Amino acid sequence: MEVEGKILLFEKAHKMKVKADLQARLDMCDQFSKAMAEKSAEQLKRFEERMELQHRQEKHQLLEQLVKGSKEALGQQEKLKEEHRHRAKLLTLKLREAEQQRQQEIERVRQEEGRERMRRLCSLQQEALQLIQKIQVDYKQQEALRVDLSAYGHRGNQICGILSTVVRSSSERGYPTQDDVSLGEHSLQEMKMLVNTIEKELAAAEERKKAEDEAAKEKQKEAQQIQQQQAKLQTPAPTQDQKQTKREGLQKKASKGTLQRFLELQKVLELCQKVCEELATCKDPQTKKIRADLQRAVTTPVSQISSVSGSQVRDTFDKINNFLMGKPIVSAGRTIVVSQHPLGLDFVCLKLAEKLVSQGEEEVASHHESAFPIASVASALWERYPKVGELFLANLHKKCPYAVPFYPAFQEGISLEEYQRLLGYQVKDSIVEQQDSFLKRMSGMIRLYAAIMQVRWPYGTNQGNHPHGLNHGWLWLAQMVNMEPLSDITATLLFDFLEVCGNAMIRQYQDQFWKLLLLIKDQYFPT
Repeated sequence: MEVEGKILLFEKAHKMKVKADLQARLDMCDQFSKAMAEKSAEQLKRFEERMELQHRQEKHQLLEQLVKGSKEALGQQEKLKEEHRHRAKLLTLKLREAEQQRQQEIERVRQEEGRERMRRLCSLQQEALQLIQKIQVDYKQQEALRVDLSAYGHRGNQICGILSTVVRSSSERGYPTQDDVSLGEHSLQEMKMLVNTIEKELAAAEERKKAEDEAAKEKQKEAQQIQQQQAKLQTPAPTQDQKQTKREGLQKKASKGTLQRFLELQKVLELCQKVCEELATCKDPQTKKIRADLQRAVTTPVSQISSVSGSQVRDTFDKINNFLMGKPIVSAGRTIVVSQHPLGLDFVCLKLAEKLVSQGEEEVASHHESAFPIASVASALWERYPKVGELFLANLHKKCPYAVPFYPAFQEGISLEEYQRLLGYQVKDSIVEQQDSFLKRMSGMIRLYAAIMQVRWPYGTNQGNHPHGLNHGWLWLAQMVNMEPLSDITATLLFDFLEVCGNAMIRQYQDQFWKLLLLIKDQYFPT
């Protein structure tokens, strides 16, 4: 037991010694770790100081290089600026010289053109002075021919005075402008027209004087021809209106009833235009917008009528009909109603009638086959809205007086241009349209008129009489052959009317129409 106790004491003492040694070793390790940590921290701090110093040195070197480079760049830039200023001075001098040369060239060309215009203006004045001598007709000759040409001489003197004023003012300014030359050319053109008119009037006066010497013989001869015509056309006409077309011999104007109807329609047209004047001339932006919408709502569909598709013709009529009935329609993405303005319906009817006549004047004149599609729509609208028909007829008579038929006579107090407009010619800037263009337009309107007389709306019930049927065609044709024919226009319109309406007239009047055709062939055209 003693030994075991000593052993235990020894083991306990050994353990305590080992524990003390271990604790001492641990303390030594902790001290070593702390010493190593402090040393590492010091070394890291020294490393960071060296890196910061190195970074600072590199930054300083880089800044020195940038400063050096910027100084070199500034020096190079100053050098380039100096070179640029030198070159700019040279270019400015060259441009200044070039601009001076260009201005000199422009001035030279301007003076040359001015001298050329002055020569042209002087030549126009000289030619006008030569023409004025032709206008100064001998007064004895005027008395012998019973014509008064003093108005032409007065106008010729006015033109010469205008040219003299233009030349004088141009000389004071230095050189005439192109407007001065244009005015001179226009004045000379008017002078030439005066000379031509005087020559025609003198020739006509001489012809009238010769005709007066043979007046008695001509009257006897004309009476014999009238008796022959009455013998061939003594069968009464199909209607009461057509009976009024019989006259003794060829007349120079239409019957009183026809002229009275013509004047009534023109009064209706003037009244409608006067009523719509407030809407047509209003400058209020909102009203102008409404006016444009209303006009586009009826004119655009009429312009789209085609001879190819029957459904398109029907759609066009339905669109216009619904609009006139007050229903809203969509045009150009906008909803439009005729009641947008108190005068909307009158304005729309007026513009629709004008557009239908314009289609005959333009579209039918160029494409004869389009007469019947347009006529079917016009006839249907005429039947449902008589006011549209009256306005259409009034506009047609105004643009084509031969549809009455009516040959306007020259009256004192009206100018030659105004008289040509009354005859149906288009006059723009004192220039009358060519005869071919005039005949083409008249032909288109008569073709449309002839088509309307025989066409009914194919999609309706067609109950009742035609609003302007073939009896009006018979009346027009009978009055045409009872009036003296005019050169070109009479033959052209008779051909167009018979080509469009002849078949329907034969079916309606049969033998009576054949007799009328024979009269035209044997008696009327030879005259």
